[in-house]
Amino acid sequence: MPMIRVENLTKTYGRIDAVRDVTFSAAPGRITGLLGLNGSGKTTTLRMLLGLTRPTSGSALLNGVPYRDLVHPVRQVGAVLEQGLSNPGQTGYQHLVTHALLCGASRRRAAQLIEEVGLADAAGRRTGDYSLGMRQRLAVATALLGDPGILVLDEPANGLDPSGMAWLRDLLWRRAAAGGTVLISSHLLAELQQLVVDVVIIALGEVRLAAPLAELSGAGRLRIRGGDPRRLWHAFERHGARVTTDGTALLVEGLSPEDAGGIALHAQVPVFELTIERPRLEEIFLQVAGAR
Repeated sequence: MPMIRVENLTKTYGRIDAVRDVTFSAAPGRITGLLGLNGSGKTTTLRMLLGLTRPTSGSALLNGVPYRDLVHPVRQVGAVLEQGLSNPGQTGYQHLVTHALLCGASRRRAAQLIEEVGLADAAGRRTGDYSLGMRQRLAVATALLGDPGILVLDEPANGLDPSGMAWLRDLLWRRAAAGGTVLISSHLLAELQQLVVDVVIIALGEVRLAAPLAELSGAGRLRIRGGDPRRLWHAFERHGARVTTDGTALLVEGLSPEDAGGIALHAQVPVFELTIERPRLEEIFLQVAGAR
């Protein structure tokens, strides 16, 4: 099973620890988000994972071994770093064919992927004329040439328009659903919240949190508007709920939507709105990373 395991990973430059005792894993069938502010150690961690930077201590394993020990690595790991580098004089198709020949893939695979990532109409254009979003699509296609079980993507959403974001979400969901392992770094937290299953937050070179997103979001609170807010407030409190207001609606913690609806019915108060508000990934990140 494709698996990423980082354990006690440390990188020291002089007397400065860029990354210190970083430990986390990314499992098959799941999309893991790696979050961190600029300078947090996020990119250094990814570079050590992919064998581009030598760790001072600790281990970064892909399918149980360091990247350098993988047999046919491009068939096991696909990666996008630095927004995907390409020769600006090559066409998109020539770029993919060149990389296909280097990794043992076929021209047919290159043609298939350039269609799959939505660049068929631009296949004959030089990559130097591509927009940032188009270069991102090309970089993802390059990472997929060997049909790897593991994808490691650093800021792959940069430059993508809404249709590009939808395409990327669909692609990564399908890879995970097929049993693949996806590790993705992004600063677009609202978008990442729709995508990831697990979250790893790095701050000042250390892992501050590693957990499923569902556990972090918790049960959330209820936002309720009704015909008699005061009566609802007292009714909810009698059932042990914590109630506040934002001036427009009641904010209720400690009750399920079903319980709140039943209490309102028993109190004979009509309900106009009952929604669940869960903490946004951005709020969780800022709290854990200590950012303002």
